[in-house]
Amino acid sequence: MNQNGQTRTAVVGAGIIGTSIAHALQQRGHAVTLIDRGTPGKGASFGNMASIAVSGFMPMSRPRVWLQAPLWLLDPGGPIRVAPGYAARVAPWILRFLWAGRPEKLRQLQAAGAALCGRALGDTRALLADIGLSDHLSQTGCLSLYATPGEFSADRAALEMLDRFGFRHEILTPDALRELEPALGPGLHRAVLMPDNRTLRDPFALVTRLAEVVAARGGRLLRDTVTEVIPSDAGLTRLRLESGDSLEADHVVLAAGAHTATLARRLGEPIPLETERGYHTQIMRPEIELRHALIWPARAFMVSPTGGGIRIGGTVEFAGLDAPPDWRRAGITVERARSILPGLKVVDHSRWMGHRPSLPDTVPVISHSARVPGVFYATGHGHLGMTQAATTARLMADLVTGAAPPIDMSAYRVDRF
Repeated sequence: MNQNGQTRTAVVGAGIIGTSIAHALQQRGHAVTLIDRGTPGKGASFGNMASIAVSGFMPMSRPRVWLQAPLWLLDPGGPIRVAPGYAARVAPWILRFLWAGRPEKLRQLQAAGAALCGRALGDTRALLADIGLSDHLSQTGCLSLYATPGEFSADRAALEMLDRFGFRHEILTPDALRELEPALGPGLHRAVLMPDNRTLRDPFALVTRLAEVVAARGGRLLRDTVTEVIPSDAGLTRLRLESGDSLEADHVVLAAGAHTATLARRLGEPIPLETERGYHTQIMRPEIELRHALIWPARAFMVSPTGGGIRIGGTVEFAGLDAPPDWRRAGITVERARSILPGLKVVDHSRWMGHRPSLPDTVPVISHSARVPGVFYATGHGHLGMTQAATTARLMADLVTGAAPPIDMSAYRVDRF
């Protein structure tokens, strides 16, 4: 404890997950140190699609994906790419991914995702209200688009899942769709409106504000890299830093996205955490007005009105943490967006690539360490980091403080693999 009798907690990682956890622990009275190698929010949180996607908890590994994946991989413009030199390294993760999608496991994974996503919108609203950003959440939902009857039929399992867990959605005809979103072109067969999926005005601004609030309330923001987590017999944990400094804490939360795997491995708790490299194109003068976020499941991309313009992103690339970006991936999603938004102009635009921290079963780790007292993990949120951040923070605050979480946490334990 510090000299004021506060529990000292270090949070490693200042993306949306780490900053939200730091904020939640401050609310519980902890003295927080937030550590990151870079500027808060400049990692994966900077370029995400700004979506509170409460309906997005369908596990990625399932028979439909298994059938489509070979064709996607063979298509240079497909939604999945594995860099040739990285295939052998990612192979064990892919085998775990396939195993996670067996039918008897899918319902368990869906339930674990639904438990988090069912709380996401309410928890996000509460977080935004506390830091003065309530107006940063859209009032309109998200449209899932289907060009053909076959595409719509292929996504039937996802809609049945939403029905089973009580998530609101509405099937729209082409006429109803055009009335809701005039910017869309002709030729779409169906759409599904998910009214509780919302869009944030600017995800980087959110993380920046969270970090500012943490600092204003007495937290310490430290720009450094944690190289080692060292437990001690005294019940404290020491963090060794790249700068040569070190610090001690009563509790440590490892929330460094895809980089968490390195620290976990050094603690003897290997996590099958992989980076799914994602790309976006931010267009500041699109020449169209978009009322809703758009998803096209068959083409695996999304369009969001965020960041002061329109953001187009998606695709999955397995190439590791160090390979340079392949900007062709960003161009692919832009061309697909143009096919459904005929008035879209790509003027005053920028491109981005970042690392989604992904686990093969599409369920994050939100857990105390199974080996080291005082160490906790919050990572592996994949495509749902922004969606599940506020809920993860509340659950992690319960775990760290010894309170009883409102949901069963066994599905998110670090040693489940």
